[in-house]
Parts: sequence; C-alpha cells; structure tokens
Amino acid sequence: MKVAFFNTKKYDRQFFEAMNSKYNHELTFLEPRLDVTTASLAQGFPAVCIFVNDKADAATLENLAAGGTRLLALRCAGFNMVDLKRAAELGITVLRVPAYSPYAVAEHAVGLILSLNRKLYRAYNRVRDDNFALDGLMGFDLHGRTVGVIGTGKIGMIFAQIMRGFGCQLLGYDAYPNAQFETLGAARYVELADLFENSDIISLHCPLLPETRHMINADAIDQMKPDVMLINTSRGGLLDTKAAISGIKSGKIGYLGIDVYEAEDNIFFEDLSDSIIQDDTFQLLQSFPNVLITAHQAFFTRDALQNIAETTLTNITDFEQGHPTHVNEVQYTEKVVAKTVA
Repeated sequence: MKVAFFNTKKYDRQFFEAMNSKYNHELTFLEPRLDVTTASLAQGFPAVCIFVNDKADAATLENLAAGGTRLLALRCAGFNMVDLKRAAELGITVLRVPAYSPYAVAEHAVGLILSLNRKLYRAYNRVRDDNFALDGLMGFDLHGRTVGVIGTGKIGMIFAQIMRGFGCQLLGYDAYPNAQFETLGAARYVELADLFENSDIISLHCPLLPETRHMINADAIDQMKPDVMLINTSRGGLLDTKAAISGIKSGKIGYLGIDVYEAEDNIFFEDLSDSIIQDDTFQLLQSFPNVLITAHQAFFTRDALQNIAETTLTNITDFEQGHPTHVNEVQYTEKVVAKTVA
C-alpha cells in the first residue's frame, strides 16, 4: 500500500524502513507537517501517516479525501489533532498506536521528578564550571511523600508502581478507575479536589479531550499544597500555562516539569537554536529556575520506536486486507472518550 508519512525525521525513516521488510508497503517520507497547505502532497496516496503535531482538521481531511486518501494512520496514541467527525463523514478510517512503550513515558516522568527535586540540571552545570558548592541544591526525600496520579491507565499505573517503589503514598483520580491501582500498597482513589489538596507531587497521565483541556487551571492550582511539584508528560493542553506561571510566581508551584506544551506545534521537534522564538509565554516559562522542560521526548526510546513502527504498519496492513474490525480504530461518537493516553 502507498503511504505518505508527514512530519518525518531521520529516526522515523530508520525504524519504519527496517520494520517494513516484514510488510512491503510503499513508504514515502515527507518532511513538512500535515495541514491544509501541505495536504496536496498526499495526492494519490490511499494512506497517510501523521504524528502528534500534524493537523488533520476538517479542511485538511477534505483535501486528503479529494486526493484519494482513505486511511489516516496515527503513529502515536493521542488523536486530539484529528477532526473525527469530519473523518467519519468523508469515509476516512483513523487508526492509532494505543500502546507503544508506557514504560518510556512513565520513566521519563520519574526522571523529571528526580531532576527537579535534586536539582540535577543545575548541579551538572555547576560541576562543569568547577563550582562544587551545594548551596541551592537541597532536595527532599521522596519516601513518605504523597503522589497524585491523574489517569491510571497503562502509563499512570507504571508510574504509580515506580513511585510506590520509592515508598510514596499514592492518590489516584480517573473517570474510569482501574481495579489494579488500589492493589498497590498505600494507593487509593479520591476526588480530584482531594488529590489537589493532599498531594506533594502531581503527575498527569490522561488524554486531552474537551473536558480535560486546562484541567490544571488557576482554580485547581489554588487548591494545591504550597510548593507542589507538577509534572506533565501527557498533552500540553491539560495545563493552562499562564495559570502555571502565576502559580510559580506566587510560590504555589514549587517545581514544574513538562515534556509537553500547549503551543508546542511551532517549537518542538525542530532546531531553533539560531532563531528568535516568538512565543513570549514559553520564553518566560524557560526563565524560571524551578522549571524543567523537555521537548516531547518522553516516548523517545528504541523500544517505543520499534513498537510504533510495528503497530502502525500492522494497522495499515489490516486496513489494506479489508479486516472488518480494527482494534486500534478511533471512531467518532457524540462524545469520544478514552480512559488514558496509553
């Protein structure tokens, strides 16, 4: 099957070409991101493959359909960039990768916690400058601290297991509780307000849906403990960035670690080291000493990329062979609900 891959980097080509030896699809790798202005590049391709920062809105999907595209293969778990209603109307099937390596994302979230707590990023730079002073590097024991886990699907569960290994108390919140969560020692589900009020560390592991956009807003932050640590490795839109900045300035948020940013589309995955970033909010966020930002790399392990390539190519093969049902299909309903970003 002919597949146009948008928004590709050299590592995409490396892993997909290696995996495609089992499938023999005709893969074409394109550097531009998918949007209404680039959709014409997919003319004649029955399948199009996109990533998290591509845009498959109604106008883009209409252009794809006019060019003969019948399958939109997402090489990611999230699907908030796709107008699912319009895709259904146009007869475009949407398939995703619901689980690639939940360990990769969960472990990255823990890495952000450790680095922020023990100021590893600052310590590294000091030692490189032959500054061995410890002032300003004090952290706290994770043992005995309370960790709030918002979203207890695959990633959230693995994250919770790791934090339990540190001896943390666990509070969970999920619209669809996972029976396995409370089997972890000292883990219990609570209402969201209780989680905000009692957690020393809060980590987000839920999908971006209309009802979860800016779930961490000014009101939520006001309910949190002073000096709370907030971690987001899920979707940038879960966090109201301006509210977080106000929380940092007031001292309510003592630590912020993010791998995603709500306006990351024109920033992440690109080398902008010789450019002037025009996003003043992002620039201000970077200026705080208690903020650690990574550029949507939580998924970025060999294991995850291999799994993404294999699942994506399997999805395409199943579609080509006319399987009547697709386990990884994202279908439009009046209210698309997903338990967690897996």
